[in-house]
Amino acid sequence: MATRPNAEGVYLLYHRGVQITPTYTANKQIDSDTGKIRADRAYYYRAIREARCTITDPYPSLITGELTITASQPIFDETEEIKYVACIDIPLDEVIKISHFSKSDKFFANLFKYSYGAFAIALIAVAMLLFFKGAQSFFIYEITPSKFEIKNVFEATILITLALAIFDLAKTLIEEEILGRHKERNIYGPHKTMVRFLGSIIIALSIEALMLVFKFAITDPDKLLYAMYIVAGVTALLIGLATYIKFTSTKMRE
Repeated sequence: MATRPNAEGVYLLYHRGVQITPTYTANKQIDSDTGKIRADRAYYYRAIREARCTITDPYPSLITGELTITASQPIFDETEEIKYVACIDIPLDEVIKISHFSKSDKFFANLFKYSYGAFAIALIAVAMLLFFKGAQSFFIYEITPSKFEIKNVFEATILITLALAIFDLAKTLIEEEILGRHKERNIYGPHKTMVRFLGSIIIALSIEALMLVFKFAITDPDKLLYAMYIVAGVTALLIGLATYIKFTSTKMRE
């Protein structure tokens, strides 16, 4: 209750719906609630069914008789199975106070939204320039089935891939930061902007390394070692990204 002194009650449920702790309020604890079955309550079965934090609709509190909401968070064990459900009852008027934006909050929210919008538009413009430059390469180098050079094809592919990576980043910024849409349902996943952007960069570097392998294998085999350096760098980025996803997911579960 120290972190949320205005809450009506805090308690813990076993994964089968039985309350295993007293209900802790600001002034006392209700020991008689221990052992009660809450399996038919929305805050229990929704948390179990959706395996994520849920919030109920307002309902009359059994403690105060006033409208309240209950937030419930499933707690997972080391095998990622739900072991407990932590619940907190908060009066509806407190929820309204928490969710109400002040004038400064609205100002900075709009400032950040418009700033993200400006950056997204600039990124889209850069992506379009890279795309047109990559598409233009097919005409400059006259890439046709009868006149086909791997080097020219890879250069155009790299430009188009980078354009796709930057455009995907701009799209993600617009969806998440401006429109507020979060398509990924997994609440334990890390922020997808970093993952998707780094993934696109890794793909672009992999294509570059492949291009150098073909180039040096044909023109100068002694320089194949430099292409291997890029491959090693891509491998390190891939391992780093996997580590980031792993530890971020674990930390958010905790």
